[in-house]
Amino acid sequence: MEHSLALAQEIDFSMWGLFARATVTVKLVMLMLVASSVWSWGIIIQKLITYRKAKSEAATFDRSFWSGEPLDGLYEQLGAQPTGQSERIFAAGMTEWRRSHRQDGGLIAGAQARIDRSMDVAIAKESEDLQSGLSVLATVGSSAPFIGLFGTVWGIMTAFIEIAEQQNTNLAVVAPGIAEALMATGLGLLAAIPAVIFYNKLSADSDRIIGGYEAFADEFATILSRQLDS
Repeated sequence: MEHSLALAQEIDFSMWGLFARATVTVKLVMLMLVASSVWSWGIIIQKLITYRKAKSEAATFDRSFWSGEPLDGLYEQLGAQPTGQSERIFAAGMTEWRRSHRQDGGLIAGAQARIDRSMDVAIAKESEDLQSGLSVLATVGSSAPFIGLFGTVWGIMTAFIEIAEQQNTNLAVVAPGIAEALMATGLGLLAAIPAVIFYNKLSADSDRIIGGYEAFADEFATILSRQLDS
């Protein structure tokens, strides 16, 4: 008993020690989970920054839009290729508005429908950019625990095979293999939990931002519709 305890105390149970003793399959699982976690955090940080900028840009543009400045003047100030998301949606509508005028100043038929479609296309492009990468978080959140569980099952199977071969159930023989196997499940949860939490948060933030773009497009279309009717 004392010999088993002494032998167990000599074993390195640190994260690196457990990884170094794991089988090739379990090592690959661990590396995959660590890479997934790093990838997820990269997306999370990038999206948090992007969404903060998008909200700030939308608030700034909204103040300019409702400041009372003529829309043509605002469009000339921004140009046909602005940098902000809300500005690009506005520019898409204004560009089509100007294209819908004939040389004599009259409007080409179907202008309202074309303006709406132009802004819808612009919103769709902005939505795609905002939501890019969220599918990675969803995939990591749903698959990482199962990948970790696979590593655990494989590690435990290997540990029992080693126990059977050595015909020894001492703590020094059993503990390292079980610890290595459980580490895979721990890494799986470490990758999955933040991915799920931030996927839900970022999806909600994205929906709110896109909803703001759609609301602006509706308001802008209403303003243009009044001018068309007059």
